Amino acid sequence: MKSILFSIIALVAVVSLTSCGADNDSDVRRDARESLNVESSTATPTSPSTSLPPANSTAQATTPNTSGVDHYTCPNNCEGSGGSTQVACPVCGTQYVHNQAFHASQTSTPPATPNVPATPPAAQNAAGVYHYTCPSGCEGGAAGAGSCATCGSTLAHNTAFHNN
Repeated sequence: MKSILFSIIALVAVVSLTSCGADNDSDVRRDARESLNVESSTATPTSPSTSLPPANSTAQATTPNTSGVDHYTCPNNCEGSGGSTQVACPVCGTQYVHNQAFHASQTSTPPATPNVPATPPAAQNAAGVYHYTCPSGCEGGAAGAGSCATCGSTLAHNTAFHNN
């Protein structure tokens, strides 16, 4: 039973590897260009206003980063391919692959949400005891170490704050 299973797996592997032969790549590319009415890469480039949209209607517009590097590119380096999503190449039909150079060349951008300072801790606990109090006995206190608002003395930590 194991030898039959191994034979099936080996046969599938051989068929998979040999079906990706490079001998018909140029024919596939030529047929893809003809079906899309795209001129060959040796022809003069067309102006951006006359270029064709991607064949895949779900593809988003290409949005390269500030360095002009696409996030996903065609592994066959087809001219005019690449974009912000992983779709099929409009020229040859091959699935785009991730382009690590996109991340390496990005410039720093501000965060989507501004940095909001953390909410300061409460000066008093539920029992009304201050976390830091004046050692001179002045009324009041604070949530953190600092100076007394009345006399200017350095506030001392009040352990009673943690007992309640």
